[in-house]
Amino acid sequence: MKLSVHQLNPALDDAMLSQFRAKLHADIYLTAGPDVPSPAEYHILIGGRPHRAQITASPNLRAVIVPWAGIAESTRELMLEFPHIPVYNLHHNALPVAEHAIALLLAAAKFVAPMDRALRAHDWRPRYQPSPSILLHGKAALIMGFGAIGQQVARLCRGLGMEVIAVRRHASTSSGDPSDETVVVPLEALHELLPRTDVLIICLPHTPETTGIIGAEELSLLLPRAVLVNIGRGPIVDEFALYHALRDRTLHAAGLDVWYNYPVDQPARAHTLPSAYPFHELDNVVMSPHRAGGSTETEILRITHLAQLLNAAARGETMPNQVDLQAGY
Repeated sequence: MKLSVHQLNPALDDAMLSQFRAKLHADIYLTAGPDVPSPAEYHILIGGRPHRAQITASPNLRAVIVPWAGIAESTRELMLEFPHIPVYNLHHNALPVAEHAIALLLAAAKFVAPMDRALRAHDWRPRYQPSPSILLHGKAALIMGFGAIGQQVARLCRGLGMEVIAVRRHASTSSGDPSDETVVVPLEALHELLPRTDVLIICLPHTPETTGIIGAEELSLLLPRAVLVNIGRGPIVDEFALYHALRDRTLHAAGLDVWYNYPVDQPARAHTLPSAYPFHELDNVVMSPHRAGGSTETEILRITHLAQLLNAAARGETMPNQVDLQAGY
């Protein structure tokens, strides 16, 4: 029996679509495009933010795949109305995001960006001033969220000689890697761990429960000269508290890939402030425009992981990466 799949997004060029089809099981029939086919008979719908009409168009629909990590709140709310249709997502970007998190960590801890700006202006004075750079080897890293991305971040932090602890909702769940020495504890232990934390790396999904989970109190508990990296979602860290902690130097430095304000349309991409506060004026923050998952290999990774899910379904197996719609990830 043929398994019919329709991909709404991301849009693939002809060459990438051809590579995608080549990775699929022979029993999979794939259509692609922003509009649903007519007649709509697909069994699986691939799309980041599907509309209600796209969910109800096919009477055969039995699964939705969100083709990236996480799930938009609007999608979660919509799919809660269709409890018989499971939702899945992808972890194809775990390695690129983890590497970007470490890039932000190193750039922030070593104050690379302000030194780069100074030397571009032919200013050598930072070389002769007291260094704000901190040594990471032997420091304690606390990773919030120990899913696919958090596990890769932990591995890379250990490679830097750091002591790694992770917090997650289900602390009993391991990474599945017997060589992984990361200590995983429940999220409820957060306030006990923060006073022993030199580096806080946020890999959590954004849900109602995680909004503002790091605020002024939590930031004040961190060790002096602590560094924060956020590659989860902006609102997980209170915007006001984060800005003022960095401005007042109670937080030594930060590397941020996720933000509080995004362009509303294509023209706005050239002139949209990422926050209500002037983070761009601070020399102890490294700013990145929510591109941690981007790399020259990302789309190949995406179609490879998508093919793995679809091929499992074509073989009658359970697809991995089912989203808990109640939890939001």
